[in-house]
Amino acid sequence: MKPDPRFLNQPKHFWANVRSISQHVGYTARGTGQIRVPDLGTIVKALGELELRVGHVADEVGAPTTLGGCLVAYFAYRADLLNKFIEPRLMNAEQAAKAFARVQKQTRSKLPIPMNKQKGDKKKPAYLTAVVNMLIDASIGGLPCDYDPRELTTFTHMGAPLRTLARRIDGAFPSAVNPIAVWEIKEYYHTTTFGSRVADGVYETLLDGMELEELRRSEKVDCRHYLMIDAHYTWWDCGRSYLCRIVDMLHMGYVDEVLVGTEILHRLPALAKEWAALYRAREKPRD
Repeated sequence: MKPDPRFLNQPKHFWANVRSISQHVGYTARGTGQIRVPDLGTIVKALGELELRVGHVADEVGAPTTLGGCLVAYFAYRADLLNKFIEPRLMNAEQAAKAFARVQKQTRSKLPIPMNKQKGDKKKPAYLTAVVNMLIDASIGGLPCDYDPRELTTFTHMGAPLRTLARRIDGAFPSAVNPIAVWEIKEYYHTTTFGSRVADGVYETLLDGMELEELRRSEKVDCRHYLMIDAHYTWWDCGRSYLCRIVDMLHMGYVDEVLVGTEILHRLPALAKEWAALYRAREKPRD
């Protein structure tokens, strides 16, 4: 899932409006669970109830300003994306197990299979993490990759630390030092509620994205950043409001792509091959 170019590079105050309006009217409608799509009247009413001015979204006769029209379009786009693209691609545990077995058979990967952190009957392979690892391994042509970094991600200049991210990420290519790409994996197949740990995962990815944005802006160092998520019950039945936040984060430029459920199966190999090409170009001896 790539961002829609219409909503990239919007000013920070655009996203301030998106967040303020969304939290006031609600991301989803109570009772139905439908994704809310605020129209211009709803936007104006929400800002008024928050005791904020409305002239930046609607003029004196109630016509939308450029910003107001963009907000209306974005809310409609976000709901459409969730309903038609994200929801159909989210897998349940049984579907994820079948995808895991299929990828394992196709790739014949010799990587160790990571396990989830649950106990008893819920103790299973971490299906999504394993699929991600196997697909990358099969696509990078034997190049190095850190599938489980146990150190902070660091970028260097002339051998000295330039930036070190605040938290460990789930994977880095080719390593956690000067990576070309990093990724976070959020799979919750056997959870029964949308707990604080799941919500924290969204904000952790946002923090990583903000730090990488600062690195890109200040030091002109680019590192691709990806979020990979799955589990229909957790994300769709319980966490649609957080899916809205993820779509916002994608368009704010804090994540390069969000890969959802079955999308990973066909999109990730192409991305990994791109990373491999960038690595070879970076490591190629200069005359």
